[in-house]
Amino acid sequence: MIEIDGDRLWHTLMRSAEIGPGVAGGLRRLALTPEDKAVRDQLRAWGEEGGFPVTVDKAGNIFLRLEGQTDGPPVLVGSHLDTQVTGGRFDGILGVLAGLEIIRTLKDRGHVPRRPVEVVDWTNEEGARFSPPMMSAAAFAGVETLDWLHDRRDDDGVRLVDALEAIGYRGEADVGKPVDAYFELHIEQGPELHETGTIVGIVTGGYASHGATVRFHGETAHTGPTPMARRRNALVAAAYAGAAVNEIGLAFAPIGKATVSRIVAWPNKPGILSSFAELTVDVRHEDAAAAEEMRRQAMAAIDEAATRARVDREITSTWRFGDEVFDPDCIALLRDAASALGVSSRDIKSQAGHDAYYMSRVAPTAMLFSPCVDGITHNEAEDVPREATIAAANVFANAVLARADRP
Repeated sequence: MIEIDGDRLWHTLMRSAEIGPGVAGGLRRLALTPEDKAVRDQLRAWGEEGGFPVTVDKAGNIFLRLEGQTDGPPVLVGSHLDTQVTGGRFDGILGVLAGLEIIRTLKDRGHVPRRPVEVVDWTNEEGARFSPPMMSAAAFAGVETLDWLHDRRDDDGVRLVDALEAIGYRGEADVGKPVDAYFELHIEQGPELHETGTIVGIVTGGYASHGATVRFHGETAHTGPTPMARRRNALVAAAYAGAAVNEIGLAFAPIGKATVSRIVAWPNKPGILSSFAELTVDVRHEDAAAAEEMRRQAMAAIDEAATRARVDREITSTWRFGDEVFDPDCIALLRDAASALGVSSRDIKSQAGHDAYYMSRVAPTAMLFSPCVDGITHNEAEDVPREATIAAANVFANAVLARADRP
């Protein structure tokens, strides 16, 4: 068994927490902004200081490599360094920097694993600037094309490929390559581990999730003299749909969740009806059949909203993830490591989206959760218990090494 340098891991996390600070103690490090460039530059510097070759692919994903005894497909570990608008210091970040600590520790010990180990920082996992989330892992796994990825646009109309070039992270390497296995360490983003005093959650799978971006098209008109029966207010359609989707979530609660997280409208000014509105919808449930029924009801509610408001509607994008099955052998390695180290564990399902979902489609994959104080996340108050986090990183490190060193 190996033991990471917990103080070094924590120091690395706190250095990351200085880059792109928010207004309330957390982070605001949206993808492909100057703040994201700064933390990418820091990761690259850590890689170069440690003697780990750094590669950047055409999606902007960054890879740090510890060479193995053989030159086959690497064991890949990582997550993301971008954050939400009001993000925490550990969401995603822990997975990347724990991966860095693993290869640092192995090099310190002079241990060359049978297979290479690579650490990855995925571009724009959060989807806070470019939608949808986890798009670069989706491109790596072949779920989406590179051209599709490059043409995603933010609220100001900036294309992702142009944002990559602006910060100098449009790499040369092809997107996608053979991978021996993928491991991801992530804070739970829920209260279960913290409330039960459990150190690690063995993620057996996720909640089946469906998402969509919907646009409503109506007509501008004066809010005063225009008769109610002749109005085609896209904002009203979005409001009808948002309320209906929320009711679907309540009907499938407490397990099911249905959310409208974003509504935009145009012109969105007093005195005039909006001719355009866009909303982002997602539904989630532990049971895939229930999630599908929620999706069906949400689409029906969107159609009904358009009819009531006398507007047209279009679905501009959809996504689906979370019902993938993680690899039993990789899961067993996490369980074995927790047991050998005397670290408490429990099986758990993820209710959030993670790059691991897409990676599970192309490589054996496993996830490990560590505690998140009170389950607070996507919030600058996000926090983790230091010692439990280090213990979880040790479990993670030993499972990754066992995979890399297997005969």
